[in-house]
Amino acid sequence: MILIGLGANLAHLEYGPPRGTCEAGLEALERKNINILTRSSWYESAPVPPSGQSWFVNAVAQVATGMAPAELLTALHGVEADFGRVRGVPNAARVLDLDLLAYDGLVSLPGAWPELPHPRLAVRAFVVFPILEIAPQWRHPVSGLTAAQLAEALPPDQVARPLAGQT
Repeated sequence: MILIGLGANLAHLEYGPPRGTCEAGLEALERKNINILTRSSWYESAPVPPSGQSWFVNAVAQVATGMAPAELLTALHGVEADFGRVRGVPNAARVLDLDLLAYDGLVSLPGAWPELPHPRLAVRAFVVFPILEIAPQWRHPVSGLTAAQLAEALPPDQVARPLAGQT
């Protein structure tokens, strides 16, 4: 199972508020032969670490692609760049964030590129709750914990809740 995280907390001139930008990001992935199999509900989450930034809109998508992990992550970064994301300061506000969370149970060495599973996946409510929604049977390839067990073990400072007004 290949899982991708989506997030944004800045508006985009063409696509509007963060949710619209994330939806446009999904369409851009499809154009790059990254097939969206399912997507979680949209969640809103506080910035991590806490700051004065606007809250984020987040979701997780299960995808299918013939790309290898490094090629897929390069494609994700390309879509981010197409939307105007400039990487620089860690944890900065962003117009679009696409993360490769997990790739068919692969586990890489810490510091490898890409690092799989995503190194902070298990401690981010805005990732764990959407995974629990779309893939409750998924297990973290290192700890072996289910999505439900990861949700129970989240740090108390993690805040993510379903975004109001979803259809």
